[in-house]
Amino acid sequence: MFMIKPRTILTIVSLVVITIIFGTMYISQQQLLRISANSPQIQLAQDTAAELNSGTSPASLTKNRIDIGNSLAPFVIIYSRSGQLVSGNGYLNGKIPTVPIGVLQHSNGKDYSFVTWQPQDNVRIASVSVSANNYYVLAGRSLKEVEKQENSQLQFAMFGWIVSVVVIIFGNFVGKFFRFKTPKK
Repeated sequence: MFMIKPRTILTIVSLVVITIIFGTMYISQQQLLRISANSPQIQLAQDTAAELNSGTSPASLTKNRIDIGNSLAPFVIIYSRSGQLVSGNGYLNGKIPTVPIGVLQHSNGKDYSFVTWQPQDNVRIASVSVSANNYYVLAGRSLKEVEKQENSQLQFAMFGWIVSVVVIIFGNFVGKFFRFKTPKK
């Protein structure tokens, strides 16, 4: 019959626990970074919707032209309630891109809705949509910097995990050569 030594069981359990701890730390940090990437767009979309609801024309709210493929600046795109483009200042390849109507409709009855939008390869946008009286407002900005921070967090977590695994395995190895006896009372 195959017997597993208590030290081996302890080593395996320690490795599993360390993996869970570092995995949870990374996922928590990654989610915090990604969700916080929506904060400026929430304000921008809600403020734009409030302006639209007060009668301001859509074109007057989207004056600056922003290349969303290269810029980190936030942008706004305004759609009709049927999902047709009305106005916007976010351009990709010379055109204002459109999102599926379902992305916009998901904001109905809510303060806002957010989704990661990838209008083309290598362009990932943290977007927030808000429902206005006669419009949908989508505000977005590039995730380039957030994704760099996520990768950095992953590298830190992997480094910590590897060091912890090495320490556990080294401790197990050293423990095989030294027998610690508890003193008798």
